[in-house]
Amino acid sequence: MKPTRPPQGAQAALRAVRLLKLFTNERPEMSLAEISRASGLNKTTTHRLLRALQSESLIDRNPATSAYSLGAGLMALGVQALASSDLRRRVRPVLRTLARETGETATLEVPFEDSMLILDEVAGNHVIGAAGNIGTRWPIHATSTGKAWLAFDEAGIERLASELKPLTGSTLTDRDALKPQLAEIRRRGYAITVDEVEDGFTAVATIIRGVLGDVQGALSIGGPTQRLTSSRRAELGATLCRAAQRLSPEF
Repeated sequence: MKPTRPPQGAQAALRAVRLLKLFTNERPEMSLAEISRASGLNKTTTHRLLRALQSESLIDRNPATSAYSLGAGLMALGVQALASSDLRRRVRPVLRTLARETGETATLEVPFEDSMLILDEVAGNHVIGAAGNIGTRWPIHATSTGKAWLAFDEAGIERLASELKPLTGSTLTDRDALKPQLAEIRRRGYAITVDEVEDGFTAVATIIRGVLGDVQGALSIGGPTQRLTSSRRAELGATLCRAAQRLSPEF
């Protein structure tokens, strides 16, 4: 997604936040040199920011290797953010109902930069089913929740990055090819992705609106492609749309 314009006079805070965002599942621990290189900041500035973050337990430093990782203070903030999420509290009972009635995994997702973040999840009752984790992020253009968001959000496709990377051979990466797909999502009310995030995984999603009609998040039901046939996807799409209506303040 395109970044919003940062406020003036917040350079140090923005730099510190950007350092935190450098850590990923693929890169959970980094040296000072690696962080400096990835951030584009010199080592002196990077070290000063890391020391400040470390003083608030947002960053940990391994005494044996001198490498840095995200700290317990940041984990505590994440837990607190989940606990204080009004959207998560409101949607949780609906996720339980969807998982119980469909047998598939139901998720609540929200956009974060160029991805969709799993804010909450309830597993279905099938032995073989979708199994993600709260806090997991997936590229917005490859997910059913992301496509639903793009279809109904005011900025729409303009929120996408200029380069869309494929996750599988089925991932749609052509912005122009996405446009008619988004129009179809608006027409029927829900989005579908088949084997775009991962081969063998299919998901259906629709949006949740707030009291002012703004798009607040997306509901998804996902499972094995073999089980989520075309007719089953249509059924799940209708189920999700009814669930989203029940969550609407105007309902």
